[in-house]
Amino acid sequence: MIEVSNLTKNFNSQPAVDDISFGVEAGEILVLLGTSGCGKTTILKMINRLIEPTFGEIRIKGKNVQTQKSEELRKRIGYVIQNIGLFPHYTVEENIGIVPNLLNWDKQRITRRTLELMEMVGLPPDDFRKRYPEKLSGGQQQRVGLARALAADPPIVLLDEPFGALDPITRRQIQKEFKKLEMLLNKTMILVTHDVFEAFELGVRVCLMDQGKIQQIDSAKNMIFTPKNEFVKDFFQVNRFQLELKVLTLKDILSEIEPKESSCDNIETFEETTNLLDVLETIEQRSLTQSFFRIKDTRNGQVVETTSEAVIAAFYKTKTKLSK
Repeated sequence: MIEVSNLTKNFNSQPAVDDISFGVEAGEILVLLGTSGCGKTTILKMINRLIEPTFGEIRIKGKNVQTQKSEELRKRIGYVIQNIGLFPHYTVEENIGIVPNLLNWDKQRITRRTLELMEMVGLPPDDFRKRYPEKLSGGQQQRVGLARALAADPPIVLLDEPFGALDPITRRQIQKEFKKLEMLLNKTMILVTHDVFEAFELGVRVCLMDQGKIQQIDSAKNMIFTPKNEFVKDFFQVNRFQLELKVLTLKDILSEIEPKESSCDNIETFEETTNLLDVLETIEQRSLTQSFFRIKDTRNGQVVETTSEAVIAAFYKTKTKLSK
């Protein structure tokens, strides 16, 4: 879907992006991760032709973006930014409908699409369609920004620190909701963040950058357990234990889990795709009096009953194997 080849962008003869190449498959979410100034946002702006590369090439569906009219290109790419950028004198409904209007959709179609998107992002139209941005919370504004980016149903969505302006609790809530939105199914997305947990929560693959260069592009699990170089290893050293739990799911450790039996009926049940950090945090947050829970094993249709202690033991066994 997206192919980036030998891409370079110089500012004052200094490379902000330094000869990078990568591809993004159709329907994939690629996260660009790194500290401020490493070139993440510059890459997005070059894909969207907000700035032009010094060298290199970007192709979307095989076509060089530099041969296309920038205005037409942007109409086919959703773009979500950190400060949201809602027009203050437009209502929620009008903000969401901007691109469909530019594409000359008829009014009924725009209204249908706008109301549909508002429902999808958790903003009931009867309550929110006539509100202005100043009457919305940060989380509500971010939902409007996402709906606006998706209004014309673009195949590609670029997201630049989309949740960066939100408080930690709202940020995590919206990250969870983001993954479940049906309107994002089959979208090809590139998301920029400096937040490691956000990158691992949302990305199919993660591209770790430093000083304009790609250090490693891989799954979150491989980033943690098989880092390509010392920079990658050191980058994830802070909160490493939590990150190790984050990148492993119950399915990853299921063969190592020792089943336990409980006489209790009211026991938490987790899908095998749940990551270990979410499992342990859920048990702790709900102040469960015992650590028993169940895992749905889709391989054989069985439900495995175990404890958080058994999961931790299985985690260490799995970690040892992966780190060899």
